[in-house]
Amino acid sequence: MSDLQIYITLAVFGGVILAIAFDLIDMAVAALLGVSVLIGLGILHEVDFVGALKIGGGPLSLLFGGMVVAHTLGSTGIFDRIGAVFLRATKGSGKRFLLSLIALVAPVCALLPNATTVILLAPIIIRVARALEVDIVRPMILTAIVSNAAGLLTLVGDPATFLVGSSINMSFGQYLRKVSLGGLLSLLVLIPLLPLLMPDLWSLRRTLPPAEPAKPLQRPWFAVLSFAVLAVMVTLFLFGEDLPTRIVPASVAIIAAALALLVIYGVKIEPVDSALRDIDWKTLVFIACIFCLVQAVTETGLLQALSFKLYGWFGTKFTVVALLLIAGIGLLSSLLANTPVVAASILMIKGYLVAAEAVPDTALAADFTGWPDSVMPVFIGMMFGATLGGNATLIGAAANIVAMGICAREGNRVTFAEWLRYGIPLTVAQLAVSALYVLALSYFVR
Repeated sequence: MSDLQIYITLAVFGGVILAIAFDLIDMAVAALLGVSVLIGLGILHEVDFVGALKIGGGPLSLLFGGMVVAHTLGSTGIFDRIGAVFLRATKGSGKRFLLSLIALVAPVCALLPNATTVILLAPIIIRVARALEVDIVRPMILTAIVSNAAGLLTLVGDPATFLVGSSINMSFGQYLRKVSLGGLLSLLVLIPLLPLLMPDLWSLRRTLPPAEPAKPLQRPWFAVLSFAVLAVMVTLFLFGEDLPTRIVPASVAIIAAALALLVIYGVKIEPVDSALRDIDWKTLVFIACIFCLVQAVTETGLLQALSFKLYGWFGTKFTVVALLLIAGIGLLSSLLANTPVVAASILMIKGYLVAAEAVPDTALAADFTGWPDSVMPVFIGMMFGATLGGNATLIGAAANIVAMGICAREGNRVTFAEWLRYGIPLTVAQLAVSALYVLALSYFVR
């Protein structure tokens, strides 16, 4: 790639991000235009799309599969009952509402991708917010932020985390042992900040209307089959990689989507094409386009050059590099979609570790598994930086984009500045806690 093409690529990438940040154009249109410009100028080619698909196919499969399963579960009617229980649990208290929201979202996001969790639980949270006469924007912002943090509880909770884990062939069990506690701490740090950031909502008191009797499920067998699909999905997430055929999480999501659509078709609750229309294609298209733009940036060679710079600056001080990644990747993930940022950074970090002679040249291959414990904090720092850094802005994570879209459909548009008001302080606190966790982890792996 010539110097002129490098400048054009960086300019187009920056232009897309600025257009989104200043709300000059719809984000999906901006990303598509950016890709189109690079295609028209001969910078993006067919081989680049293949490269983007190799990196982005897993996260996009997780999102798509999770969306299909979420749609199926949402059609059972069970979540209407959960919403009624949630409302009663608040007892009209804003404090209980916010704490119950965290308690509801976190375990679901440990099993399903974060954007899927937002789609699945948004109707419940919006219903309760309106019953408490509360504007839905702040609860939905908190829902996205909690879902992103809870995505660190398991390997499949966040596409960015999954991308890092899969790039080093980390198993589901290894992830639980090495990373999950840090994810839990990043959730708990939110609680003391809520009365400071949302004091009126925290101190809110409302008198609830009398409870309505629960409506019987219209199709109980549909509900049983839908949750059976969820059970299969979770089971394969946990044990699929240990099977002889080694079913990775992205493949599990596709299998679960196929089973969910089969249930919809068999029970005939709605046409399959209707279920597919309900998928958030705009988010999927946006993320796919960002992957293509990141692929173009990767082709400039700047990231490879930076990997050698890292070694020149820090040598084998892996703990320092891990902390730098928490801050640096966190900042980039707040400005760009976090999953593509991670996709581009993985190549840089692997190159750095090869330059530092921590791993052989074969570590650059996708099937390398011999990562020493001493370098694990580097990859885990990247996970925390990407997943939690994405909380800062409304374009930082897929869950944020989904939450913003839901608010817009409900007539409550979320501005970039409004998200920053809550996203920045919560993100700074979460990144600080994750840095302490990585420091502790680095100490124990010495």
